[in-house]
Amino acid sequence: MTKLNSLGFNKKPEDTLVVVAMSGGVDSSTVAAMMKNEGYKVIGITLKLYNDTQQTTQSKQCCAGQDIMDAKRVADKLKIEHRILYYQNKFKEGVIDNFVESYLNGETPIPCVQCNQTVKFTDLFEEAKNLKADALITGHYVKSVTENGINQMYRGKDSNRDQSYFLFNTTREQLDYLRFPLGGMLKDETRKIAKDLDLNVADKPDSQDICFVPNGDYASVIQKFKPDSFKKGNIKNLNGEVIGVHDGVINYTIGQRKGIKIADKDPLYVIKIDADKNEIIVGTKENLIKKEINLKEVNLLTNNDKDFDKEIFVKVRSTGKLLKAKVDINNSEAKVNLLEDEYGIAPGQACVFYSKDSLGDKILGGGWIKN
Repeated sequence: MTKLNSLGFNKKPEDTLVVVAMSGGVDSSTVAAMMKNEGYKVIGITLKLYNDTQQTTQSKQCCAGQDIMDAKRVADKLKIEHRILYYQNKFKEGVIDNFVESYLNGETPIPCVQCNQTVKFTDLFEEAKNLKADALITGHYVKSVTENGINQMYRGKDSNRDQSYFLFNTTREQLDYLRFPLGGMLKDETRKIAKDLDLNVADKPDSQDICFVPNGDYASVIQKFKPDSFKKGNIKNLNGEVIGVHDGVINYTIGQRKGIKIADKDPLYVIKIDADKNEIIVGTKENLIKKEINLKEVNLLTNNDKDFDKEIFVKVRSTGKLLKAKVDINNSEAKVNLLEDEYGIAPGQACVFYSKDSLGDKILGGGWIKN
């Protein structure tokens, strides 16, 4: 019997075709090099997702013109086939338009999750299947563990880089097809491999901004697509009294303190955004504490209900910690009761479910925060 290769397939690496999603950054470039060096047949695919301007080209983002050139240089060095797919229209419809509408509705969206779901893991998934590839490989810092022939997703070894929060919406079919070689590595190890292989991106800074939001300026993006959305409105306290005026709800997110510009004996934070009434409600930090969250569009990566009988942890923002919780799922909706305090939970963000076992923190799924 043939020994399983490093990707879990019952054949030799040279008989295994993989598609690597190459963004032009150090992570995906290193993954492509690792696959090539292990003897796999590799096709690198880079997505052009938006029409970058001079401003975005110079900021720390991915999927722009410079990144495509970097990905091409890496592919040339590795002597692997490289393709560029032009998905600007799909990206605008599936990600940018959704981002703008979500902000106008008083939510705090996460376009990276939408991007993974609507473009990277849907269209790129189909492309890899069409190429008869055995797997789609990405540079995400999450672990894929095969148990009884089923792939499970776990948080990455590098807790500072773990990207499981952004992948909660992955489908079971996608998860069984995806591989994440960096899940068991630290970022420093990835950079060392890139340097040892003399890749031109070894010292390239990580992307920090949302790719279509230059320098983190969300308002400028919304101004570009919906210039009439900056309407003045009332700022109210929790008693319903008008205590100030704002320049548009899109300038605010739940938990925000800066920019309210109202003097009070205690610092004021944005507690609620009422887009229908064009109002901002503010209060003290204690008013930000939430214990109950309602979710919509829940996606489960486990089909074992008993997973939710164990101790469950949730994450309510990408940079947040794991919080103990009880989760009650009802079809595509869920009610989450937090067993510890958390501040500034915002509609539009994701709430991701985890359970702990001997292999680490397993991702059970998640949903979108409704209220």
